[in-house]
Amino acid sequence: MKRHLNSLLSYSLVLTLWCFSLSSQASEMVDGLMDDDWGIAFGFRNATIPFRSETNTVADVMPLLYYRGDRVYLDGLEAGYKIWKEDDFDISVMGRYRFFDIPSEYQNQIRGDGIDYGVRSQWRFKPNYSFNTELLSDDSGNFHGNLGLTWQKHYNRWYLAPYATAHLKSSEYNTRYYGLELFKTQADVDLKAGIDVRYHVWRDFYLVGRLGGTYYGKEVQNVDIIDKDFQFESFLGISFFNQQYQTTEGDWPKGYLRVSHAWATPSNLGDIIHFKAEKDEYNNQLSSVFYGHLLSETLLGFPIDVYLTPGLAYHHSSEVQDPILEYVIAFKAYYTFTWPIRWRFGVAEGLSYVTNITYIEEVDLAEEGKGYNPSKLLNYLDFSLDVNLGDLFKKPEMEKMWLGYNIHHRSGIFENSSLFGRIKGGSNYQGIHFQWHW
Repeated sequence: MKRHLNSLLSYSLVLTLWCFSLSSQASEMVDGLMDDDWGIAFGFRNATIPFRSETNTVADVMPLLYYRGDRVYLDGLEAGYKIWKEDDFDISVMGRYRFFDIPSEYQNQIRGDGIDYGVRSQWRFKPNYSFNTELLSDDSGNFHGNLGLTWQKHYNRWYLAPYATAHLKSSEYNTRYYGLELFKTQADVDLKAGIDVRYHVWRDFYLVGRLGGTYYGKEVQNVDIIDKDFQFESFLGISFFNQQYQTTEGDWPKGYLRVSHAWATPSNLGDIIHFKAEKDEYNNQLSSVFYGHLLSETLLGFPIDVYLTPGLAYHHSSEVQDPILEYVIAFKAYYTFTWPIRWRFGVAEGLSYVTNITYIEEVDLAEEGKGYNPSKLLNYLDFSLDVNLGDLFKKPEMEKMWLGYNIHHRSGIFENSSLFGRIKGGSNYQGIHFQWHW
């Protein structure tokens, strides 16, 4: 009887979530850059499901990007801009991704996750200690906030950062995210605590992790569809962290500008790499421009240049689609070799967001036959092979110019990430580009 009741409640929960397209409580991942200025991590997040369900946990594969500029920062699943900055205090406008922890088989149809926006202040009141305050809102104006204390400790190869946070939630927030608009829920406070860990393995290579938990407020505990007072969350992954390349004072930061034009293909990455790509029958195309900001001239001790590269792509209108914009943020690594002139191979990893779903992705998802709801946010990959024009034409004045071939790729990591809608599939474009360095 209990099993049937749990099943009924689970299906009721799914139907309710489908109707209201809800979001959930915020979850932060590995926090803080320590003394390093940039990094990239890949790992597995696991969290218990607070709602009544036959499934107790849900797991995600997560790519995380880190960058600390003078004003702009990326911190895993958070991004912000510091509007006020002093030695021991700053205020930022920021956005953070919010997980929605339900059984993974429902996460494509039920998009309860989202981004919270707001203001954050950080007061570093003594060495290695910081006090953080946040006022956040979802896209419907449901407010919540955080008061948090973090302590950081370096010990040989270890970095430890215990934290404790009080999560203050309005009645509207609780009603929507825990009562699911079915149960009126008053304001209360969750208590969160845990520890972030980083272990230095070799050169720029680290292991990263988090163990943490949330003790729900009394109002949430009393909601009929909540069957847990406590949620456990963990993260385990690998990462690369390093110091940012330093230019001479007064010099313009080293970087590049890349302009590209690409053509869609219905073929997958494997077919493209084996020179078996097919032409898109509607000849869909995109044009893009990317800026590259040099972060490091080495990776793991090897001569590999690493850049932070934001980009904008314009998907041209065609017989089957209207114009679409695509926004990209990624890290790209380049390895240069001579054969017998200079060539360069590049690989980028990041995030891509489109304002509308492209035709090539709609077709790809339809061919999977699983009735996927598409996702505007997907994982981004870029592969490129360039030749140096100065070497090719024996013109020293062209040595900072490169001409190349690239693959522009978006995908959902084989249904393994709720961040990308639990989809399998995506899109590929093959392009040519011109890249100028300074």
